[in-house]
Amino acid sequence: MADLTMTEDFLVEIGTEELPPKALKKLSQAFADGIRAGLVEAELSHGEVTLYAAPRRLAVKIEALQTQQADKIVERKGPAKKAAFDADGNPTKALQGFARGCGVAVEELIEIDTEKGVWMAYNLEQKGLPATRLLPDIVNQSLAKLPIPKRMRWGNSDVEFVRPVHWALMLLGEDVVPATILGHQTSNTTRGHRFHAPQELVINQPSDYANTLFTQGYVQADFEKRAADIRQQVEAVARQAGGVAEIDEELLEEVTALNEWPVAVVGDFDETFLAVPPEALISAMAGHQKYFHMFGADGKLMAKFITISNIESSNPESVKFGNERVIRPRLSDAKFFWDQDRKQPLDDFLPRLKTVVFQQKLGTLFDKVERLETLTVKVGKPLGVSPELCERAARLSKCDLMSEMVGEFPDLQGVMGRYYAQQQNETADVAEALDAQYQPRFAGDALPASALAQALAIADKLDTITGIYGIGQVPTGDKDPFALRRAALGLVRIMIEKELDLDLRLLIQYSLDLHDGIESGEQLIDEIYDFIISRLRAYYADQGVTAEQFEAVRVCRPAHPVDFAKRIQAVKTFAELDAAESLSAANKRINNLLKKIDGSIPETVNESLLSEAAEQALWQELESLRESASSLIAGRDYTAAIQSLAGIRGAVDRFFDDVMVMVDDEDVRLNRLALLNQIYQLFLQVADISRL
Repeated sequence: MADLTMTEDFLVEIGTEELPPKALKKLSQAFADGIRAGLVEAELSHGEVTLYAAPRRLAVKIEALQTQQADKIVERKGPAKKAAFDADGNPTKALQGFARGCGVAVEELIEIDTEKGVWMAYNLEQKGLPATRLLPDIVNQSLAKLPIPKRMRWGNSDVEFVRPVHWALMLLGEDVVPATILGHQTSNTTRGHRFHAPQELVINQPSDYANTLFTQGYVQADFEKRAADIRQQVEAVARQAGGVAEIDEELLEEVTALNEWPVAVVGDFDETFLAVPPEALISAMAGHQKYFHMFGADGKLMAKFITISNIESSNPESVKFGNERVIRPRLSDAKFFWDQDRKQPLDDFLPRLKTVVFQQKLGTLFDKVERLETLTVKVGKPLGVSPELCERAARLSKCDLMSEMVGEFPDLQGVMGRYYAQQQNETADVAEALDAQYQPRFAGDALPASALAQALAIADKLDTITGIYGIGQVPTGDKDPFALRRAALGLVRIMIEKELDLDLRLLIQYSLDLHDGIESGEQLIDEIYDFIISRLRAYYADQGVTAEQFEAVRVCRPAHPVDFAKRIQAVKTFAELDAAESLSAANKRINNLLKKIDGSIPETVNESLLSEAAEQALWQELESLRESASSLIAGRDYTAAIQSLAGIRGAVDRFFDDVMVMVDDEDVRLNRLALLNQIYQLFLQVADISRL
């Protein structure tokens, strides 16, 4: 029998042409996850899993991998006993065929008891396979399941992958695991940097992999270490140049995916370009050339950039000069667009919006602007914003989309609107709103600061959500082309975090009514409300709110997100009380009792029918708490209200200990149910604590 305690380190590496930089981390994680899943299915234990990802390679190292599956007994089920023997007790053909299939005599079969009677069976001993037999299929299956939208072929091969494959390495301990991976026979060799060390490098064992590549191959295979190295280099050369580097995390990840042996180099550009808005220069540097920018001690953008070279050049000045030559045309374009766009006011761009379709069934961007003019006024009124400012901000909100600058640098939408509005002396609030309407642009981004910006941002997001949802294009899976999920979360974040007391359901209805051809019935309003509120599930989970606590509030369907937030806080506070568990259980019991009633339950309690001391005490306790709790609920002080209601715990416990609810006397039974229903409904004005 094989020694099941034997383990060896395992390594697999796929060598390719340069992989898509924005997909590299995702591919690496998926590759490792697929291998992990395959090992679980194969029942092979293992230790730590390490991922490696560089432009020309995906690799996974697994420590202490079990080298042999355990033997196991597999029960094979045959025919039912009553069909296995004839009237004389002789084995039927069905039983004989089953025995032959198992490779044994009929006498060696066993009987097993099941819910459907006695069946014939055989316990087959299945020998465990060596890991070397299983690993090729596990690796191939993982590669086949990678999230690759479009696979490519190369040469005359039928093999498909995200990029052409040049080698495959697979080791278990010091031994090569023989296999064909993406058209290549596995070996114990890898390759180093394309220019510094293109020769084959022998990997003697998995633990040597990263160090061999680093010391002999000019490759830092560990993605996170490479990213940390780039960050350190960028910050260091920026300090040497007298500035502070601003490192965008997405750009850092992309640059890390583009380089195996990163070397930071500082370049310069003409200071005359600094007359262009810094966001435009940064977009040109980062978006087109993957450069990092830096700020001086005065907080202003410096006429310098930092590029990451994938080679340790013997002549760094030539690398610097080459990058300076490349960036100049990009910055010249930005300056040209800036100068051209300012030759006309923002209003002149408005008619051009009629030529751009927002969505075929929802009209053009001009149609959207017209809706926003009305909707922003509606949102802004309770926020104290004048209708004139709301209309003006909405009217200019999409004009910069027609500018030359945004046409070239789409990520500057809103930003350029702000600059152009300032140039034509719009009010500060209007200019800010044109930029802030897109906030929050990403998780953790700032929210619109002014009331006008908040009104426009809410209106913009709500118009998109109701329109796209209203024509039936509901986000499914990974498909969300209009980013409705992000818009919905941004919408409620603004309302909650800026404490805007707005009725979400009314705004949904109002927004739907502005769309031609969309019927704004209650069902559609409910669906959109549920979609938007559901975005808060993860939002609150990040704040330590449990799924049960969230659900306790969600089922009450508060129309105001601010109200929703206050209830969440109340439920969190309640959950920490000693009475929480008991009262939650009691409310579950009450809810279950109420569900069993077919008819109606009296709205009032008949005191004369309260005969038991425990039910009389519960009624008195309820009456004493009702007024104060109702007052607190009306004032939306839900935390104080639910703490007050928690005082009823003792009376509720005694009631269920001493009183039978479902008695034969119908009047008494319904009266007791009415009492319990009033308690349940009072709690329900805050949350359904039966769900905790």
